[in-house]
Amino acid sequence: MDKKEILAAFNATLKDTLMETLEMEYVDVDPKKGMLQVRMPVSPRVHQPMGLLHGGATAAVAETVGSAASAMFARPEEYAILGLQLSCNHIKSKREGYVFGTANILHKGRTTHLWEIVITDEAGEMISHCKLTNVIMPLKK
Repeated sequence: MDKKEILAAFNATLKDTLMETLEMEYVDVDPKKGMLQVRMPVSPRVHQPMGLLHGGATAAVAETVGSAASAMFARPEEYAILGLQLSCNHIKSKREGYVFGTANILHKGRTTHLWEIVITDEAGEMISHCKLTNVIMPLKK
């Protein structure tokens, strides 16, 4: 599959999910490098009471893109991909526009994947730095 087909397949999984509610969209992928990127608009729907991007929404971006990225290496029809641990350091606030979550593989093991997820704004400035560990478990047949 080419890049456009891969992104279309990832975006098809968003219907009737939290990701659709938060208006996320996969926008870039490089399976050879182990990279996937998602975009989310920042508006009052993802603000905390002070009018800033909610840390939980940022964590949802990280969990979404990192978990989906594991599907590039572990087929979801054969394996359950489950987030085991997520850590986020919030660096900068954001009120409007878009954030981009870019997942890059740090460790691709047989049963675990470790992802670095950098959340940036439109100018490429870091909003949050996250790490996600996924466990890869064979589905019971």
